[in-house]
Amino acid sequence: MTRHPNVPRRLFATLTTLATTLTLGIAATAATPTAEPARAATPAHGDGDVILNLFQWTWDSVAAECTDVIGPAGFGYVQVSPPMEHVRGSQWWTSYQPVSYRIESKLGSRAEFANMVAACDAAGVGVIADAVVNHMAGAGRSGTGVAGTAYSDDSFTGTYSYADFNDCRSDIADYTDRYQVQNCRLVALQDLRTGSDYVRGRLAAYFDDLVSLGVDGFRIDAAKHIPASDLEAVKARMSNPNVFWVHEVIGAAGEPIKPAEYLGSGDSHEFDYARQLKHDFDGQIKNLRFIGDGKLPSGRAGVFVDNHDTERNGESMNYTWGAKYVLANTFLLSWPYGSPTVYSGYEFSTTDAGAPGAGETTVPDAACGAGRWTCTQRWTEIRGMVGFHNAVAGTSVTNWWDDGGNLVTYGRGNRGHVVLNNTASPVQRSFQTSLPAGTYCDVVAATNCSVTRTVDANGWFTATVPAYGALAIHVNARG
Repeated sequence: MTRHPNVPRRLFATLTTLATTLTLGIAATAATPTAEPARAATPAHGDGDVILNLFQWTWDSVAAECTDVIGPAGFGYVQVSPPMEHVRGSQWWTSYQPVSYRIESKLGSRAEFANMVAACDAAGVGVIADAVVNHMAGAGRSGTGVAGTAYSDDSFTGTYSYADFNDCRSDIADYTDRYQVQNCRLVALQDLRTGSDYVRGRLAAYFDDLVSLGVDGFRIDAAKHIPASDLEAVKARMSNPNVFWVHEVIGAAGEPIKPAEYLGSGDSHEFDYARQLKHDFDGQIKNLRFIGDGKLPSGRAGVFVDNHDTERNGESMNYTWGAKYVLANTFLLSWPYGSPTVYSGYEFSTTDAGAPGAGETTVPDAACGAGRWTCTQRWTEIRGMVGFHNAVAGTSVTNWWDDGGNLVTYGRGNRGHVVLNNTASPVQRSFQTSLPAGTYCDVVAATNCSVTRTVDANGWFTATVPAYGALAIHVNARG
């Protein structure tokens, strides 16, 4: 029995126990992926489904953050950078050039990875691993990986040789050509022959190894560059083919490969969501009301404000947007579309810049409050909105109102209410809600309920919303 992303862990545990007690007598059989892939059941005890992407955090850092911050804040999952041996170098992208499938990287050892998964599990936080399975290290590179494995063109000791790579040995030149996109090299990276039985077996074994360490699911890097049928075949070979997958499929106008093609083996990221956030917060946020139109079904879409690629290439907002970036994350965590991922990385001045203090084979532990780590998950607004998201789960939008431009307000059933002010001036007015009368903590203003909003018997409250600011109240945070 596996847990759908929208089913709280505690409820799932209860249902699992009930199913066992009933003794249905249905023999368990291996199955191919279903139309609604589910996350694997784990003994963790958190209730949230918000994913936190800790980009380039060491395993020891993630473990400590799960215990001290991520679990208590209500995040359901933490996404970690690729856990496999890769090429040496301080740049962030070295983590995306595999050398072997050993769980040894500049972010930590296999033992540290296992300890991290256990620590997060104990804090009620599942682990999603970024999985690089489209390619190996770039052509023309040779040497030893961070764990000492020798490699060179078409030769990765103990893993792959010449026959395990696609026949096309040139870089992708035309993204309107499906064959090139899925069989040629992405920026000179050696493209795996994912149609072969041997390669599929190696990839499935890698996934199974990580699941054996307690990993709950995977982000499939560069999924667009692998035929969807190949990924379905790989997943079918896993010991548990229902483990959660979400695919990185960067859909774009005029390109033949679409995110929806990959729903047979998991969810897909909806990049147009991040693009619209950037467009609307730079224009008029009244249009956010229709952000789900023309996109993937909500239950199959992974959404985010930014990720490690889009924050660098200008495709999305990023931390340099300041207060507007916080507003976009507030919307992400309050609007009922998709499965939200909050991104936490580090400040950078060049697109190749690695994590603060990164060397050829190691990265120092993340240090919030020092250096260049953004530590988004510790921001008052983010922690408050994760709680809001969990409190209003399953409710629909109510009481939408906008001023025709950049002031919007909406409720989530009778569980919560949000106001977003994307203007340069504070706004004072009254707001209609569906909340019961009472005093509520403004969870984006403070963590200690030092700022409250009082809703009257008719569901109204009056407040001043700061310039480029927000307020949010919900029934699980009463004053």
